[in-house]
Amino acid sequence: MKQLANLKNSSKEKTSLAKKTHIAETKPSALKARKERLALVSDAKKAHILAAAKEVFEEYGLEGANIREIAQRAGYTPGAIYSYFTAKEEIYGALLADSLERLNQAVSLHMGSAKTAAQKAERSAMGFYEFYASNPRDLDLGFYLFGGARPYGLTPELNQQLNARLRDSLLHFEHALQEMGATPKVAKEEVTAFFAHCVGLLILENTQRIRMFQEDSAKLCATYITQVIERIKVKKGKN
Repeated sequence: MKQLANLKNSSKEKTSLAKKTHIAETKPSALKARKERLALVSDAKKAHILAAAKEVFEEYGLEGANIREIAQRAGYTPGAIYSYFTAKEEIYGALLADSLERLNQAVSLHMGSAKTAAQKAERSAMGFYEFYASNPRDLDLGFYLFGGARPYGLTPELNQQLNARLRDSLLHFEHALQEMGATPKVAKEEVTAFFAHCVGLLILENTQRIRMFQEDSAKLCATYITQVIERIKVKKGKN
């Protein structure tokens, strides 16, 4: 009987130990799963706020927008917005950062299977133009960086990061020109001139002022890019 009792006690101890071990093993995984669910909910709410904010910025601009209006569009209280963003400028910065990432992706995709340096130059430059021509709201957002909106409210670090990503979108074009034989100085000058020319055409297209001249802004941009490429070829030939 004593042996039987010992066996029963041993069995209970093993069962208890197994339960404790199971709890110990499942607790971290359960906490991890809960954190992941909360993160998904948080990301979804943040995305919803950004979508609402984009509408407000499109309607009122950076200066005219405010947290209360963004909260109303999103269906949240202003306090709920502040749980994710400290100010409207931070929301604007997040939207602009996303826009610039999509710009860089679009330029890279537009280059496709370009093999020659001239093809890379042409496709990367047209990829830049076509992204903003196809996404005029992103052009409006981009005016913060293009100089259309005063750079207040954003931290110097964020401002620097945004400008760097805009610059990155033009590096494919710059590097292709150098690959064709342009010096770094000449390539930078040509890219800067292209940027100014391209933004001007995009403004004309976005405001429909291009109709005054009965011209096609995409064709004008393509012609300008061709002229840049030809200039680099001529300079290389002279050298």
